[in-house]
Amino acid sequence: MIDAIRKEFESSLEAYCDSLPNTPLYHPVKYILSLGGKRIRPILVVLSSRAFQGDDKVAFHGALAIEIFHNFSLVHDDIMDEAPLRRGNQTVHSKWNDNAAILSGDAMLIEAYKQIALTGKNCLADVLEVFNATSIEVCEGQQLDMDFEASNSVTVDQYLEMIRLKTAVLIGCALEIGAILAGADDADARSLYEFGKLAGLGFQLQDDYLDAFGDPERFGKQVGGDIISNKKTFLSIRALEKSTGKTADELHGIFYQNAITDPVEKVNRVVSIYRDLKIDIETREKSNYYFESARKSLSCVSLTHQQKTGFRELLAFLEGRKT
Repeated sequence: MIDAIRKEFESSLEAYCDSLPNTPLYHPVKYILSLGGKRIRPILVVLSSRAFQGDDKVAFHGALAIEIFHNFSLVHDDIMDEAPLRRGNQTVHSKWNDNAAILSGDAMLIEAYKQIALTGKNCLADVLEVFNATSIEVCEGQQLDMDFEASNSVTVDQYLEMIRLKTAVLIGCALEIGAILAGADDADARSLYEFGKLAGLGFQLQDDYLDAFGDPERFGKQVGGDIISNKKTFLSIRALEKSTGKTADELHGIFYQNAITDPVEKVNRVVSIYRDLKIDIETREKSNYYFESARKSLSCVSLTHQQKTGFRELLAFLEGRKT
């Protein structure tokens, strides 16, 4: 079901990109939207709408809005992070320049609202309320992520709040908007939001885990990248919280004083410490806790077992990123 929706959405996205003017403002927009990705968020809009027998034409406008917004946020995040690559390709600001990336990103945000406007006036106010609240939360999450870069005292609770805002709420938003567009009642729409938010938290924690312990061929990116860049993750924060004595001193030296300069040596040593502290087990347990909580939220939705098939497929997909 998910794969079928993904193919349909790709066709819709291609048609949308073809409709954009062939001018410099839109070249980066078409570029970033053509780089692929899992398309999880737009898939969820359509999946949720179809579960409540919604109008596909309306749902695909909502799906485009969510995907355009998501990629807009990536364009601006990449500028702030000075990231050279996105999905194995040049980032927009690297391929063009910062000014072009900022301006095209701004255009993408406006384009997202144009797609929302096309969903029709019957539920526009409700969709805008959810979309606006989520959009500002994503910005708040990015601000926290930036703040964390300059802090040596980030707590697990602060980190979980950051990934809730930066990542999980948009997944919940996609599901809730799909339900709203299909005329679902408020309780079902909110339960699906909670389902998506919790699944998103589980997914991000699993992503943290796989960065340190995953198979690079299956994971799809360099293992240990977060360690090399001293990125704050659930694993690094918990390791710093749990470690004592010489181990604590060593971790502080590695993360804050560049005590190990060789990337391979650095990753191997940090991963070894993680295992000694059982951070790998703790991270998997925390991720599984959120996935199980997502299942409980899904059970509250007044759909039949058959109608929930796609949502179960989603969880299976998210949980299936094993080592």
